[in-house]
Amino acid sequence: MALVIITASSPLVQNQTLVSSSQIFELGFFTPKGSAKQYIGIWYKKLTPSRVVWVANRDKPLGHTDQSASLIIGEDGNLKLLDGRQNTVWSPNVMAKSNYSEALLSDFGNFVLQDRNANIMWESFDEPTDTLLPNMKIGVNVKTGKKLNLTSWKGEDDPSFGSFVMGVTSEKPPQLFTWNGSSPYWRSGQWEKTKFIGIPTMTNTYYDIRQDNIQGTSYFYLNNYNNSIFGYTFISSEGSVKLAFWANGWLTSWKAPAPTNPCEIYGVCGPFGFCNPFGSPMCRCLKGFKPRSDEEWNRGNWTRGCLREMELNCQKPASAAASTTVEKDMFWQMRQIKLPDSADYLLIDNVEGCQSQCLENCSCLAFSYVNAIGCMAWSKDLLDTQQFSTDGEDLFIRLVDASVGADTGRFRKMTIPRLLRSEEPLRETSWKEQMKEDDASKLIVYDFDSIRLATDNFNVENKLGQGGFGPVYKGKLNNGKEIAAKRLSSSSGQGIAEFKNEILLISKLQHRNLVRLLGFCIEGEEKILVYEYLPNKSLDTFLFDSREKAKLSWGVRFHIIQGVARGLLYLHRDSCLRVIHRDLKVSNILLDEKMNPKISDFGLSRMFEGTQVLVNTHKVVGTFGYMSPEYAMGGIFSEKSDVYSFGVLLLEIISGKKNTSLDYPGQHLNLVAYAWHLWCEGRGLDLIDEAIADAFSVLEVTRCIQLGLLCTQDHAADRPNILAVVLMLNGESILSQPKQPTYTFSRLLAHEVQSQEGSIRSMNTITITTVEGR
Repeated sequence: MALVIITASSPLVQNQTLVSSSQIFELGFFTPKGSAKQYIGIWYKKLTPSRVVWVANRDKPLGHTDQSASLIIGEDGNLKLLDGRQNTVWSPNVMAKSNYSEALLSDFGNFVLQDRNANIMWESFDEPTDTLLPNMKIGVNVKTGKKLNLTSWKGEDDPSFGSFVMGVTSEKPPQLFTWNGSSPYWRSGQWEKTKFIGIPTMTNTYYDIRQDNIQGTSYFYLNNYNNSIFGYTFISSEGSVKLAFWANGWLTSWKAPAPTNPCEIYGVCGPFGFCNPFGSPMCRCLKGFKPRSDEEWNRGNWTRGCLREMELNCQKPASAAASTTVEKDMFWQMRQIKLPDSADYLLIDNVEGCQSQCLENCSCLAFSYVNAIGCMAWSKDLLDTQQFSTDGEDLFIRLVDASVGADTGRFRKMTIPRLLRSEEPLRETSWKEQMKEDDASKLIVYDFDSIRLATDNFNVENKLGQGGFGPVYKGKLNNGKEIAAKRLSSSSGQGIAEFKNEILLISKLQHRNLVRLLGFCIEGEEKILVYEYLPNKSLDTFLFDSREKAKLSWGVRFHIIQGVARGLLYLHRDSCLRVIHRDLKVSNILLDEKMNPKISDFGLSRMFEGTQVLVNTHKVVGTFGYMSPEYAMGGIFSEKSDVYSFGVLLLEIISGKKNTSLDYPGQHLNLVAYAWHLWCEGRGLDLIDEAIADAFSVLEVTRCIQLGLLCTQDHAADRPNILAVVLMLNGESILSQPKQPTYTFSRLLAHEVQSQEGSIRSMNTITITTVEGR
């Protein structure tokens, strides 16, 4: 028998469970497989195999034969777990605010004790066990000393406190750690506002850290991506941190330390050593350092690390400085690095100042400047440093070098040998030759000076927009032709691979609804793509501007929707290649002088081969709010991934609102959820943008709303393919009824999400590994 609430008159007894309102989570008595003990716990109700996410009496189990145990509300208003002899085994021991209280289970898996006015007195989210659920937090409050950590089970059949603990540091920037007892076991690297820089394969779609320096708090959240609650992070009894989600079974999408990478074990190469998982041996000393013990090093025992070979110039005694000309120290640059632990954060907003500050302080051993963080310096041993094959940051290590002399304004830019599978340096000559070999010779290779002249030295007045990969400028060449030049920022997420991908891909694609690439420029550090100039810029400059959106009549909007669909049909079915765009969004739809849409930005696109239907990728890239669930959570993309993005775009065009806005009436979490709510109530037309509410086709708008909901179905199999989309848009095919998305379970879900602050909308990578249970 199931309860929906526990009260003083309605306790939870054996063979009963407490169920959340939407039947998602269940609380009750359970016995782990192979155990002879009973516990009160919470698990997913309908997912098989079941997964316990919280345990009350971890270290005070009940006997398996104790069939008289119960969970009650006592006379003092407290929750109490009683054994068969009516002894209290477990209780949160809160100070009751009234004589009446009740306990219920939310659809987020939060077990709550509240008074008659629904004021929360205690909640299980404040006492986590080994699992972090969406909208739950772990972290630390420095002022109160309170820590919310995950602690592993002792074993597969034993929920009692294990050896491994996962938590957040209070430093700036904060880091995730797991400890084995009191010893660090694994470290995430520093948080840079959207991701941990020490985890290049981890997507920022899922996580957020919120730090309040005034309150002294640092909290780590598992985001409720797409408002789906079927996912969690937990720490295993062996010390592995795992991110799992449900896709007809529990899939582990990320795991740390990775079993194939011994470099992820904290400090494996000791102080002033760095780890290269592809190296032999995997541990080496940093430049300017040598093994502390050659004998130990040769035996593969690296934990004592390395020591400096030569004393720094700044450390030489004053007597030596008086008798000789003391040279300045220099910095050795290492690229693609997991930065060491124990950084000091400095309030300096440029790399030059960061270098100067470190150089003037003799105790400063290294520094790094990360755009999203700022200046970090190290005065302690450089520990837990790792070489990455992609991503990572630049680390500048202080060394002695007499050849540098007094010139301290430049870095000595030396790069350690590149690793297996890393990208080759960008060389103009080799690139131009490769373009010819790859049949891109019809593109013009521009010299940098001609583009600089065309854009008036990239004058801000010529700036058309700012993308994630850099600014776009309007220009006019000497022959009078107008162009749009996308100048890739050196700090952008688009690397050489994406730059090359866009050039080679667009050069082979020609369609009226695709932007046309004219050529490119590669000179030194400059990487520039030159496109046809489209005078009306991008769709978002009209759609999300209250003053401009009226220019988009329903006729124009429907024309844009149809054009984008035709462009996708060409990419998916009709071109010489089968292409998945992977970043379809409003800002990537450009408009010509007649408001014809053109799909742009193919840097993240991928080609399909033959009859290939699904692809697994180790890099999930795109924009939060447009990514399909199976792609964002599992790295699986297909034509249906673009269809999902098209559905979001379609609803945005109808409503004139962003999917990721948080201001929808009725506590709806995003545009898709709001559209579904209106559709179910028969008020679909209320979605339409007020700017065009006086003149539109009821039939076309209704059809487009229904199609938008079909395209954004949770499961790819429930979405139409792009050919069906085109037929439905033209009224040549009957539309089926959309299914309810998982993110609209109840108002309670919306209420709990709104109680959390902020959101994350960005891009990164994720690694897909194996299918696993606990």
